[in-house]
Amino acid sequence: MGTVVDDAASVEFHAFFERHYAELSRLAHLLTGEADAADDLAADALLALWHRWDRVRAADRPVAYARGVVANLARTRVRGAVRERRRIALFWPRGEERTENPDVAGVVDVQEALRGLPFRKRACVVLRHAFDLSEKDTALALGISVGTVKSQTSKGMAELQRRLGPQGDPRRVRAAMAARGGESGGRNR
Repeated sequence: MGTVVDDAASVEFHAFFERHYAELSRLAHLLTGEADAADDLAADALLALWHRWDRVRAADRPVAYARGVVANLARTRVRGAVRERRRIALFWPRGEERTENPDVAGVVDVQEALRGLPFRKRACVVLRHAFDLSEKDTALALGISVGTVKSQTSKGMAELQRRLGPQGDPRRVRAAMAARGGESGGRNR
């Protein structure tokens, strides 16, 4: 039978889960580009948070800690996928994949361009522009310095603009990222 402290922690965690699950799932989706994996990564992150809930709830910014866990899980997933693609390419070479249809929605173009960015640049761009996090909050979530966030975001946006051509206007990129990530039920900071 649980104690009053355990019950209070459980209620507190449940409220945290309800407030932030959709946002964490959206973050995972934007970082990995995989809608199917996003919910699993968010759930895995929240499970990890539950196991360390005493530490997490004592943190100054528990949601920033949660974003960091999601970012780390997404990084691991992306690295695993890259390794798998390389192994498959060794045995089954395939032709280039390009979008030929000029009527493809900007959202799809941005998603593809995001996939081409190295993970750290992608994470900085997504957190700064799709989640409107400050440089400090982004640095905290990724465990890097504010200066690194600034440079990686700037380089990532420049690369996206280069990859997207005339459609790479930063406002259009931000709007497409926000639309692609789906609704998060409002911003919870």
